[in-house]
Amino acid sequence: MKRLELKNKRRTRRKFRIRKRISGTPERLRLSVYRSLNNIYAQIIDDVEGKTLVSASTLDKEVKEQIKPDMKPIDKSKIVGMILAKKALDKNIKKIAFDRNGYLYHGRVKALAESARSNGLEF
Repeated sequence: MKRLELKNKRRTRRKFRIRKRISGTPERLRLSVYRSLNNIYAQIIDDVEGKTLVSASTLDKEVKEQIKPDMKPIDKSKIVGMILAKKALDKNIKKIAFDRNGYLYHGRVKALAESARSNGLEF
């Protein structure tokens, strides 16, 4: 098996193990993170209704305005976490369950989570 296939298979296995325990209820919504090679995406989901309530990514207009060309990916993730927290607080969403989506809690995922936490989200 090729290296990348094995890496994706392991991440998928971790993802399903996490999703067995984490679910977005109306009291505690789920913050899901997806990390691609160049961008990072985050959304707050109500799994009961199957709807995304708030989302933010490095491709959003308001995030792109704050990103400078020489920024590191971790700094971009911090901006996404800050914007996501502000949008969530505007919709009276405070408590969430963090779904790292199989990614290790390290680097960009950790930066996004800590930024969202420091800007008012509780998890």
